[in-house]
Amino acid sequence: MITLLDGPMGTRLGELGVDLDSTLWSAGAVHSAPETVRRVHREYARAGATVHTTNTFRTRRRTAGDRWAALTTAAVRLAREAVPSHHRVAGCIAPLEDCYRPDLSPEDPRPEHRELARLLADQPVDLLLCETFPHVGEALIAVEEAVATGVETWLALTPGPQGDLLDPSQVRDGAREAVARGASAVLVNCAPASRTLAWVEALSGLGVPFGAYANAGALGEGIGWEPTSDGPRRYSHHARSWLEVGATLVGSCCGTGTEHVHALKLLIDEFTGTGPDEVDRIRRPV
Repeated sequence: MITLLDGPMGTRLGELGVDLDSTLWSAGAVHSAPETVRRVHREYARAGATVHTTNTFRTRRRTAGDRWAALTTAAVRLAREAVPSHHRVAGCIAPLEDCYRPDLSPEDPRPEHRELARLLADQPVDLLLCETFPHVGEALIAVEEAVATGVETWLALTPGPQGDLLDPSQVRDGAREAVARGASAVLVNCAPASRTLAWVEALSGLGVPFGAYANAGALGEGIGWEPTSDGPRRYSHHARSWLEVGATLVGSCCGTGTEHVHALKLLIDEFTGTGPDEVDRIRRPV
């Protein structure tokens, strides 16, 4: 059984004209453009995704100040309102600082990860997704605090857009430690789709579902960042290799969109031999 995740929120909001220039980035749209956030969630649901990530990548006290809790609660509500009731909502827990700057990871990130994990769990969400972590130590602390809430927890580590932040062995070692701490699925995200296979292979054999949601890579690869008729097909071509090594969780990240998610749905239909209705009912990985 293969589970289809959604695509990027920030990329799509930018395409729809939402201002992403504040420190809140995509999270600012929870207040300034809530209907657009709903629209993006609905689009991914129509494209075939059955796991939808909340727009809480930067709804932190350190980023949003006193508004952090209200923004977090509103982001979960927008996702719930937009997608079918049988789909799963994943509460996003991101690095406290820049997801491409592991050197900026705070010395003691535990209190802030605990604060967000507990609030998300109280909404409630169906699972907690600790995502786009380039710093394994901080990622494991986030996983521990998410698992402590009693909510199913997934971890996605990122090698970064240049693939130079974490090598496959580091991703494997970090994922193994996350599983030992209670993570029930491990992924790699926001690496170039054309290079993601090595990290996906590193995640196999850990005893839990694994997978990937990659970015579009460089503009010249023709996968995304701007409209291209062949981009979704190119992305799904790379995703096929992930499925062939056993991945059961797939989605897409920066520079992609609803067409890429739909291409993944068609790939899943072909790969599994299931009809669209059956794929739409998939709720949990096995």
